[in-house]
Amino acid sequence: MIKVLFFARLQDEAGTEALEAQKAGQTVQEIKAWLKEEYQLSSLDQAMAAVNEEFADNEDTLSDGDTIAFIPPVSGG
Repeated sequence: MIKVLFFARLQDEAGTEALEAQKAGQTVQEIKAWLKEEYQLSSLDQAMAAVNEEFADNEDTLSDGDTIAFIPPVSGG
């Protein structure tokens, strides 16, 4: 089981700030693909991913108990 956290506009698109899924053993890219299909998250391609509070690459594999967070780019002044 992994925990998925959404920030900023991704929370609005997903309709939640967090969810849990049986996706241990999958890569960050595979999780993104699943989320895009399951939740129609159009902003996910531009989002940064962090696994257990460290930036992650698309090829990184998640383990049971990991937390992955998706943080979209923000603009401001």
